[in-house]
Amino acid sequence: MTAVRAPGLRVLTPIGWTAALAAIVLYGVSRWTGWQELAVAAVGLAAAVLMAAVFIVGRSKYVVQLDLRTQRVVVGEPANGRMLVTNAAGSRLLPVRMELPVGSAVASIGVPGLGRGVTHEELFVIPTARRAVIAVGPARSVRGDAFGLFRRTVRWTEPEVLYVHPRTVPLQGTSPGFIQDLEGQATKELSNNDVSFHALRGYVPGDDRRYVHWKTTARTGTLMVHQFEETKRSHLAIALSTRTSDYAGDQEFEIAVASGASLGVQAYREERATSVVSGAGVLRASTARGLLDAISGVELSPAAEGVTAVARNAAAAVPDVSVAIILCGSGSSSGEIRSAGMAFPTGVRVVVVRVVLNSAISIRRIGSLPVVTVGALDDLARALRAVRA
Repeated sequence: MTAVRAPGLRVLTPIGWTAALAAIVLYGVSRWTGWQELAVAAVGLAAAVLMAAVFIVGRSKYVVQLDLRTQRVVVGEPANGRMLVTNAAGSRLLPVRMELPVGSAVASIGVPGLGRGVTHEELFVIPTARRAVIAVGPARSVRGDAFGLFRRTVRWTEPEVLYVHPRTVPLQGTSPGFIQDLEGQATKELSNNDVSFHALRGYVPGDDRRYVHWKTTARTGTLMVHQFEETKRSHLAIALSTRTSDYAGDQEFEIAVASGASLGVQAYREERATSVVSGAGVLRASTARGLLDAISGVELSPAAEGVTAVARNAAAAVPDVSVAIILCGSGSSSGEIRSAGMAFPTGVRVVVVRVVLNSAISIRRIGSLPVVTVGALDDLARALRAVRA
């Protein structure tokens, strides 16, 4: 990515401010006390500040490009990029130091002196050991003096974004099976246009003439129309707790996040309506990739709402939910899990997936609510098959 050169920022650093203020104070004290030594020190400091300012004078003209080989990787996959710095001035440019923020860290890159039109390539590696949304850039040049009194930065690019997705596992024949069991089930609600035929009734003004049953109409002499039963439309809601106290540590939370991502991706691949709600709110996504992008930025928070509140939020956000899967950790109590299951209306099939690190797969019930315990992401498919059995 290439960006137009942004205005330079000239900053007198904290050390520079200290030196400048010290020069003023020493000069004032020397005038008051008559100590010439203090005046000499003040002049020396002032001279150092003025000389340091010379090092940030002047302009450089570069064309800088940031190139990420990919914008999306899975946890643990390599993520590489490169920065191309080209001398766009009419003469040779002196060496310069470039800074490249990568997430919360800042890489310092030395660029050698460049002749006119010459390009310097710098390769860099982005750490992907943990799921995250990582901002890379903006690349900026930095000029300053040896004493650190002044610092001048110029921004050359806009930031790029790298999504580090959680690892997912295939769930064919497991979680979507819950939805398939419900899909197309007739309800007791009557409708004038659906696919589940219920009965015939007399025509009333406003009925769609496409649903007139002409044979019965001819036989009875009365206009008759089809009456249908509404069929249940499947909608999967995934409620993910992000409260710190609901988990024994980051590993449990990451398994819960990866489980939610696996469930959502599988549902999207099978073109099922899917909504994911975390402690921070509804994740806005309409595709599997969009879900993975959104869930990459989900973080634990001690102030986040717990599993019960997240389940209630999911029930409110997805009023047509047919299947709900609640994800939590070993810190969630049985009472909280029971309340979370009761947050959904009658008729909604609710399953709780509770992550307890390194535990064996187990299934128990809290009342009528099935609670599946998994100790690793690879246990998820087998555990969900056991619930269906």
